[in-house]
Amino acid sequence: MSIDPPPLPRPPVVPHAAAGAMPGPATRRDAWQLAALLALLALLAAVSLARPLLPIDETRYASVAWEMWARGDFLVPYRNGEPYHHKPPLLFWLMHAGWAVFGVNEWWPRLISPLFAGGTLWLTHRLGLRLWPQQPGVARHAPYLLLSSLLFAYFATALMFDAMLSFFVALGLLGLVQAWQQRGVRGFVCLGLGLGGALYAKGPVALLHLLPAALAAPWWASAQPPPWRRWVAGVALALLGGAALILAWAIPAAIAGGPEYRNAIFWGQTAGRMASSFAHRAPWWFYLAWLPLMLLPWLLWPRLWRGLGPARRDGVLAEPGSRLMLCVAGSALLAFSLISGKRWHYLLPEFAAFALLAARMALAAPPRPLDRRLPAAGLVLAGIAFALAAPRLRGMAGGAAWASIAAGGALAAIGLLLLGRWRARDSGGDLRALAAAMVLAYAVGFGAADALLREPYDVARTAAQLARYEAEDRPIGIVGDYHGQWHLAGRLRRPLHEVPHGGGAAWLAAHAQGRLIVVYKRDDELPADARVDFLQPRYRGSRLAIVAPS
Repeated sequence: MSIDPPPLPRPPVVPHAAAGAMPGPATRRDAWQLAALLALLALLAAVSLARPLLPIDETRYASVAWEMWARGDFLVPYRNGEPYHHKPPLLFWLMHAGWAVFGVNEWWPRLISPLFAGGTLWLTHRLGLRLWPQQPGVARHAPYLLLSSLLFAYFATALMFDAMLSFFVALGLLGLVQAWQQRGVRGFVCLGLGLGGALYAKGPVALLHLLPAALAAPWWASAQPPPWRRWVAGVALALLGGAALILAWAIPAAIAGGPEYRNAIFWGQTAGRMASSFAHRAPWWFYLAWLPLMLLPWLLWPRLWRGLGPARRDGVLAEPGSRLMLCVAGSALLAFSLISGKRWHYLLPEFAAFALLAARMALAAPPRPLDRRLPAAGLVLAGIAFALAAPRLRGMAGGAAWASIAAGGALAAIGLLLLGRWRARDSGGDLRALAAAMVLAYAVGFGAADALLREPYDVARTAAQLARYEAEDRPIGIVGDYHGQWHLAGRLRRPLHEVPHGGGAAWLAAHAQGRLIVVYKRDDELPADARVDFLQPRYRGSRLAIVAPS
């Protein structure tokens, strides 16, 4: 049974049930808008199903799940015969759950992220209703802003951990707001589930997305601050509950995985990675430089910046909801800027906070034609540039060239359609139209990228060849590190031998029946006195050969 939140000095709060209830016509309109939003997400998912899993990240995670499945070991993740300590097992378990129902396949893993992305859109809507019940446009429009942000649109369909993490962070934030508004235990239980799910999704670093906002409640909830001792006790219990959830797996896994694995999951993936990342090192200003592209088109949207002045004048930025979203996004941006390892998607869980804040800011400014015309003109120019430039890329096949021309024409057509005039039913009509246009443009762009990059990123032919070698009981090696690119596609059951650079000739001499994978740019990088048994002329900017002793 829902308990009404207490009234707040700014803004005045109506009962929560009433905040979500609207007259019949508005409710029907909201239902149509929700259906359109889910259709846009389904379109992105359909585009992702049409492409192969991409090396190295997507194929790596699929390979880990496959190796656990083939070994019958669902406690410790494995990659190429060794315990894999870089990620917790939730994503792999979800792949196993689908395989148990549908059989081993490559399409089910691709649906996991869209399902979590859909859940994040719903939770974003719920957060908007709770934080701004007097402004239903925030809850109505924020999911559109979120889905149409470039980075979220891409990772909503990628076989990675970030869409799942975004869902659990949004769930934890909803619990945080419930605990503040209702002053009961249910909110802290929801926060604990969000923390536990975030830990299972990405490991201890996930705490950076939730704990700062939980501890900063006296600031963002200053209009009606919660009792501090009771609040700290509730957050601590939620944290202990989330920790208990992850330790239920981590302790048995650490015992089974051995000392090296135990040290990696309890130390290497937390303090060690934050202080000195073993990969993806970048300067502190990395995120500040890339945010306009990551949040495309919204940081370049005139209406968002035009609403900043009225929002400051009318006290919008002092509202608890605005302060909470600023705290979530700002603390994560600061923390991840200080951590040595950086990748675009590390900030993806904060995109829901940005979408809610941007939707609230947009309501402070009336729409103008430039809000639609500027991004529409950008789409038209991008389409023309893509249609002219892409076919001139070196080595592009004729079919791919025509696909790029068609994609460029489609982008330009979307831009022209957006330029057209229509009478919006409400002030959010332009926002939703722009969001829909951007999602359509992303779908076209992702499809075109598949046409252009399918050959050098497709692992199916090489995986089939490796499966034949394994069936012939031949030893298989690879020069350099192996990231699991071919294990699921080829249903391989034995690990590949990792051969140091320069050691290929010696390995072939020691394995007369063996086959060695070499990724190279120059012919002199191939082992001496070896014959090429299989060749993939284009593989991730290089060539791939499988060689045998001559």
